[in-house]
Amino acid sequence: MPTDLVLRPATPLDAHDVASVHLRARRAAPMPPAVHPDDDVRRWLAVRLQSDEVWVAEHDGAVVGYARLTDVWLDDLYVEPSHARQGVGSALLDVATSVRPDGFCLWVFESNAPARAFYARHGLVELERTDGSANEEHSPDIKMAWTGADPFAFLRGLIDEVDVQLGDLLARRAALTRAVQPLKADPTQRDLAREHQIATALAARAPALGAERIERIVHTIITESLDAART
Repeated sequence: MPTDLVLRPATPLDAHDVASVHLRARRAAPMPPAVHPDDDVRRWLAVRLQSDEVWVAEHDGAVVGYARLTDVWLDDLYVEPSHARQGVGSALLDVATSVRPDGFCLWVFESNAPARAFYARHGLVELERTDGSANEEHSPDIKMAWTGADPFAFLRGLIDEVDVQLGDLLARRAALTRAVQPLKADPTQRDLAREHQIATALAARAPALGAERIERIVHTIITESLDAART
């Protein structure tokens, strides 16, 4: 960390400076254009400063970077462009890892190669990629994580969260399969063409598994859902 850098918790009085760093850093980075006007961003960050944990980095009394955390996410880490590559981001990330020793996740745009390389150098791992349909900018992004003092426990916790969601989805799929059976012209016949379309669509969302594996998974889910519907 630069010896003349001061790291401290932010106060509501820092709202203007934090927002200015946010806006300038975002414009300088290889990221998609912001979708909200500057004034809206300033108002939103002023509110977040009162609810999230925010740390600022000061140099010669001026805010040159900040990090904003929730319980399990690093939502923001921005550095004033004129102070980039001077250790400010590393210092703020060190604060984040120290105050969240059990680990945290973050999202970074796929286009933001410098940020991705920065996080990778500091030991964060890539967990998943999306096509961007779920974010406001509709730009592909990557979920990364600092896995904390006990990486196995941290990642197992994330798996548990996904398994809860998967259980809910399987229950919904089985219920819908059961509901549609009486409406089919011939409930004893499976629509293999439609099953292939489903598998193809899912494979596009989970390319790491590959089309053949996804097709087998879909076949098993539908087979077991049909069996449950009959019994």
